[in-house]
Amino acid sequence: MRAILLLALALLASSVQAGLISGRVVHVADGDTITVLDASKVQHKIRLAGIDAPEKAQAYGQRSRESLDELVVGRTVIVETTKKDRYGRFVGKVLVNGRDINIEQIRRGMAWFYRHYEKELPASDRQSYDRAEVEAKDYRRGLWDDKSPTPPWEFRQTKRGQ
Repeated sequence: MRAILLLALALLASSVQAGLISGRVVHVADGDTITVLDASKVQHKIRLAGIDAPEKAQAYGQRSRESLDELVVGRTVIVETTKKDRYGRFVGKVLVNGRDINIEQIRRGMAWFYRHYEKELPASDRQSYDRAEVEAKDYRRGLWDDKSPTPPWEFRQTKRGQ
């Protein structure tokens, strides 16, 4: 029994070490949530840190999911995890060949910089994510093409109140 436990821990440590998860993206749930399959064939649900994408039933929700799908599905990613959320998903920055996918979703106008959790991000990411959102607004990219887009946290609150 002890040998099985040690083997399981070794396998887990090989794929999730020091806050890193490496693997292939096998599913995109929405504009800020993916599933990564690691080398041990373990699936990890990942919530992209520092961003909040439109909900599926919201304007740009489907486009946001498609944007993230285009960026990551079938690709090998490295996820720098920071914590698990209340749903058991890892929260982190997703990198494809060193490219920050979280900021790319903001830059494309497919997600907001989620300032509610900005203190959990490194200062450099906070600044970059803020600049990316300003740029997306200025160029009216994606959801910023709407005159007054509804942030997902407000959309969710409205739905709860019904």
